Amino acid sequence: MDFAAVITPPYVAKPLRLEPFEALLLAPSRVGDPASARAFARPYRAVAARLLEWEAAGRVARTDQPALFLHEYTAGGLTIRGLVGALAIDRRASGLDDRAVWPHEGIHPAQVDELATRMFEMGMNPAPILLVHEGPADVRSMLRDIAKRTPDHEYLDRTEQKQRIWAITDPGEIATINRSLRDSAALIADGHHRYAAYLQLQEAHPGSAWDRGLAMLVDQTDTPLFLGAIHRTLSGVSLADVTQAAVKAGGSVHPGGRQEALADLAPDTLVLTDSQDWAVVTPPTEAGIELVEWLQTALIPSLAQAPTAIAYHHAAEDALSRAQRRTVAVLLPAPDFAAVRDLVNRGGLLPEKATSFQPKPSLGVLMRSVRDEPSGPR
Repeated sequence: MDFAAVITPPYVAKPLRLEPFEALLLAPSRVGDPASARAFARPYRAVAARLLEWEAAGRVARTDQPALFLHEYTAGGLTIRGLVGALAIDRRASGLDDRAVWPHEGIHPAQVDELATRMFEMGMNPAPILLVHEGPADVRSMLRDIAKRTPDHEYLDRTEQKQRIWAITDPGEIATINRSLRDSAALIADGHHRYAAYLQLQEAHPGSAWDRGLAMLVDQTDTPLFLGAIHRTLSGVSLADVTQAAVKAGGSVHPGGRQEALADLAPDTLVLTDSQDWAVVTPPTEAGIELVEWLQTALIPSLAQAPTAIAYHHAAEDALSRAQRRTVAVLLPAPDFAAVRDLVNRGGLLPEKATSFQPKPSLGVLMRSVRDEPSGPR
């Protein structure tokens, strides 16, 4: 598979709309169980039959009518609530102001092709893409009221995420939600390649159930996702190689000890180490770009010899544990949501693996079978 080319995914046009769907739900004892992934393994065309077998055995449940769902999950003491529905994706934006969904990373076409083929053979969206926005006050108030009702489902899954789910079936509530959301725009927090695969399937099968794709919409002003950095390790290069490249790219380098370096990690600095020596790097003040972008587009290309591998780590400890004489750990500061939003609002993109929105919901809480749906909008 060729992952060299990175392109901008298309933009879905407003209005932002979430349509009701009939959900498939893994049994609570199966949610978060790694063994459950076998249901979605190759051959993908057999997935629908496997899920029917699981349904007969009580491992999968099916809702009795279409609904939007308020899904709340709690992990590590952080509670996230979001609306889950079938996102309308059948219109493309004519300009930046018309965008309903904002990608903030590029995509690899080969990976999109693979995901689209997989979803088409499965005939389903096994998990929602994760969208974040700063939601309308009336929708926020309505969802808080819904969350005061008795949940339709409540359990602790195998990963110890607490799950609570409310089905929203009242046509008036659904209409009110979509009327308020119509002019909203949402940032993709997780699922850029799946989003692009949704659009590829929609373009190949217009007027069908592929005109929609499963999405979870989180209000970042209500129950915000934590936005963290994704750190790097560069293999096949030394700390001296990387600091020289940083200077060549216009940055300044300040050697120091571990404690001093970690204390100096800030929105405008990054930290380098080979586990023995440490350095703090500051990009040129005139760069005018996000730090991760400067790393990817200026510092790394300035290396005398390209890294033999670049690995990505959501936890700084993982990156540091891999640092050694010819493997340099690069610690990045957490991005700022407002800065990411503003960059994307101007039509910009960050490099891949630039942001980590956490926590993500466990697999199998809410799934969507495309084969079970009529073609047109509900």
